[in-house]
Amino acid sequence: MHIDADTFIFFGALIVAVILHEISHGVVALWFGDDTAKRAGRLTLNPIPHIDPFGSIILPAMGALTGIPVIGWAKPVPVNPRQLRRPREQMVFVSLAGPTTNFILAAIGAAVAHFFFTRMDLGLQAALLQLPSRLLVLDVLRDLPIGFVIAYSFAFVNVFLGLFNLIPIPPLDGSAIFELFMPDEWRAGWYKFRPYGLLVLFALVFWTGIISTILTPFVHVLDGIIVS
Repeated sequence: MHIDADTFIFFGALIVAVILHEISHGVVALWFGDDTAKRAGRLTLNPIPHIDPFGSIILPAMGALTGIPVIGWAKPVPVNPRQLRRPREQMVFVSLAGPTTNFILAAIGAAVAHFFFTRMDLGLQAALLQLPSRLLVLDVLRDLPIGFVIAYSFAFVNVFLGLFNLIPIPPLDGSAIFELFMPDEWRAGWYKFRPYGLLVLFALVFWTGIISTILTPFVHVLDGIIVS
């Protein structure tokens, strides 16, 4: 099986994105009074405490090498809502911290990728500007300069990860936000559904492809920002 440089770049960008995503949850919780993540040694850039063998390595590697959709996660950072000063309101911000961090990182990556785009050969610029609507810049990365590839991959991974985590299906951040605001009469059914959330996500990602269909328009917007 051929493994090219783009695969390693994409995989590296994903690892960085998921780790910073998780750290941000712990940092915001600490701001609001919960030091659980700090005491657990999870407010560190050292990747080792954050890596989940399956979610951070095996599953993303399978996706990158086989062409199936690439998803991944780090070990969830522990948060104790009871230690927050205003648990109900502040858990919303703790949950949003991860996706927000990803969107900020995506903006930085997009700005750097645009910088490299403006310094490309005019022929490459023209080719990217004239890509058919069915294609993403992601589809032609292997033909582009390495600096652009790294920055674009980082922006793409963070946009996808941020949006993916807003889906209101357990164990994603969007489900925690949804749970805080759901009507009380829904809770019994929700608690029965919650243990099966990961299976539902896997089905949506790998069997139906609906997640990619929903998120692809946002990637087209990212491409339009970078290649302009």
